Amino acid sequence: MLSPLTPVEVNALLLSLKVAFWAVLCALPFGVMLAWVLSRLHFPGKSFLDALLHLPLVLPPVVIGYLLLVALGRNGIIGRILNEHLGISIAFTWKGAVAASIVMAFPLLVRAVRLSLDAVDARLEMAARTLGAGPWRVFFTVTLPLSIPGIVAGMVLAFARSLGEFGATITFVSNIAGQTQTLPLALYTMTQIPNGEEAAMRLCFIAIVIALLALIGANWLEKRFARHFEG
Repeated sequence: MLSPLTPVEVNALLLSLKVAFWAVLCALPFGVMLAWVLSRLHFPGKSFLDALLHLPLVLPPVVIGYLLLVALGRNGIIGRILNEHLGISIAFTWKGAVAASIVMAFPLLVRAVRLSLDAVDARLEMAARTLGAGPWRVFFTVTLPLSIPGIVAGMVLAFARSLGEFGATITFVSNIAGQTQTLPLALYTMTQIPNGEEAAMRLCFIAIVIALLALIGANWLEKRFARHFEG
């Protein structure tokens, strides 16, 4: 029988949930907007933008973490400006873990939303336009409601990816207990210390349970929205 969680493990779990929540919340509006651009618009360089979007899925996560460190570190291109003029430090903080999770989860979010937008009948949007609705009203009253199942699926995928993010996070914000040590980093730490097998098993079990609950919740929401649209 597994013993209760230690304070370090509880902090890692709560930090992971916090990072995943803020990563999804920050990425969602930009993800929906970019998905709509890729689904509805045709412009030069669209294939390049699509390839650039999916780059984090094929690059080693350590490369993403290093690039974030170069860009957002205290001596980085953007990080120095933020630190000197706004007093904002992102590297080696939980905010940096959020940034790493956003970059790694963003392609999954955009892809799910884009597939949902592609499935929306464009004739419905055209009908709304002929009835006098403007582009923004069509988007918020026709396109967005019909693509909600895909948005929910994208949010769940992004949340799960953020919850399990390891390589980019440890490279960009390190593995500082109580500050940047998320659930995967704590699990990795437990596998590296003597007699840490039980703690590693506890954290592994928690990660599996959270992922299952997220998937079950997503399926329930998708079915609920489907029944609502059918009605």
